[in-house]
Amino acid sequence: MTVNDDLRTAAEAWLSEDPDPDTRAELAQLLDIDAADELADRFAGTLEFGTAGLRGAVGAGPNRMNRVVVIRAAAGLCAYLKAKGLTNGPVLIGYDARHKSDVFAQDTAAVVRGAGLDAVLLDRPAPTPVVAFGIRHLKAVAGVVVTASHNPPQDNGYKVYLGDGSQIVPPADAEIAAAIAAVGPLASVPRGDDWQTTGDELLNAYLDRIAELVPPDAPRALNVAYTPLHGVGRTLVEDAVARAGFAVPAVVASQADPDPDFPTVSFPNPEEPGAIDAALELARSIDADIAVANDPDADRCAVAVPDPAAQDPAQRGWRMLRGDELGGLLGEFLLSTGPAGVAACSIVSSSLLGKIAASHGVAYVETLTGFKWIGRVPDLVFGYEEALGYCVDPVAVKDKDGVSTLVRVLQLAARAKAEGRTLLDLLDDLAIKHGLHATDQLSVRVEDLSLIAAAMERLRATPPTELGSHAVERVDDLSEGSATLPPTDGLRYTLSEGARVVVRPSGTEPKLKCYLEVVIPVEGSDVAAARARAAAELNAVKQSLSDALGL
Repeated sequence: MTVNDDLRTAAEAWLSEDPDPDTRAELAQLLDIDAADELADRFAGTLEFGTAGLRGAVGAGPNRMNRVVVIRAAAGLCAYLKAKGLTNGPVLIGYDARHKSDVFAQDTAAVVRGAGLDAVLLDRPAPTPVVAFGIRHLKAVAGVVVTASHNPPQDNGYKVYLGDGSQIVPPADAEIAAAIAAVGPLASVPRGDDWQTTGDELLNAYLDRIAELVPPDAPRALNVAYTPLHGVGRTLVEDAVARAGFAVPAVVASQADPDPDFPTVSFPNPEEPGAIDAALELARSIDADIAVANDPDADRCAVAVPDPAAQDPAQRGWRMLRGDELGGLLGEFLLSTGPAGVAACSIVSSSLLGKIAASHGVAYVETLTGFKWIGRVPDLVFGYEEALGYCVDPVAVKDKDGVSTLVRVLQLAARAKAEGRTLLDLLDDLAIKHGLHATDQLSVRVEDLSLIAAAMERLRATPPTELGSHAVERVDDLSEGSATLPPTDGLRYTLSEGARVVVRPSGTEPKLKCYLEVVIPVEGSDVAAARARAAAELNAVKQSLSDALGL
């Protein structure tokens, strides 16, 4: 197959305005070798701007992340802000250490200034939550973070916040997308070079706020192993931990410094198998009390603890806590004083948080998946979702924050240690009090996105009546919305005995994701027996669901 005239014309038009010599050379080579399929994919459409902003592989063409796409996105964002009268404050711009992140951030600052708005650019790569904090601290009208979070090395992204410090939600995403589509030729986009920068002042304010979370009299004796997974978390985590009064953690040397190629992990996401193996090895070697990890932009936090009964031989006496387990622990810790406000988690997270909140007289709500929804819950006091995202100080950061969460986890673990207990003991306490809430996930990655749409259609046309040993008591088609939830593509199955399943396409990856939960009463204090029963029931539900999906 050869490059047809229309495709060649489109590629040559792109070449004529692309300001990046790297992507120009890449595109010229593809034209030279007549790479029709590759070019067709790059020019098949425009990288879609949605509630996650932009995210995709770095490369030439409108269906990739590059300077042309970023400049147009920044111009559209500025047009939106001006149309809404949101001009009385700066746009704060941050970035991680991925390929081209600094360049994309500088392009954004240049476009903001060209549009006549004030721009403040962080002077170094930094965690995403620093921008979420900084928007409110600096009274910014919007914020941008150039990051692809825990995506593969070839990706980058563009996350947008408005002046309340929360990620964008509909209709703002569609309105910004329309403004981006209306941007003319790149040469017509004015750009300036007189933006402001911020560094130590903002970072110190953020760190001081985190240090205030831990009371002066709280126990602090703890031996900690840590990995930033080649991301941007290390410096701020070390400073935050020290300012909060803890000993600085031992850091995995091979993963300590930012590296956009993530050479020691197959996938830079602490949820993925093997991602925190190096941290566990370090933890074993120093006889640590706890191992903690951030994802590359440090907005997520993972925790592992010693567990002689751990089932995974590769983890050799250690076990990583599931996102829902850590959510339950932090929920109990932060809500036990009965704060005035609301606890929240996403519909795919465990139902345990609602029971914890009720036991402490705290209001509770469920939201759609994503901190764009959790972070904007009025009067939020604690929010989380199962994908290792936690909001432990919503007054300061209305988004998930892996740095402040890590400090809170150390505070909880040190208190338990001072009492001769562990985080696993605290999990057992929750199971005895509320029943064992065990969760799992079935995730199917596809090359052809139409397979996901077909599977969702099959489930809607022929819903299962049983999943494992549980009867399906109710099916909610989330695409229809409800009194409390906006529409989203998903299905929620309420099962007998408190179990539930949620099925939805991923918003950031080519995956169909299924979230499973069973609730097992604990007889006496025999949590081990409840865990064994839960594992069997989850496996049965997973197998039934897999059969129903047909993937």
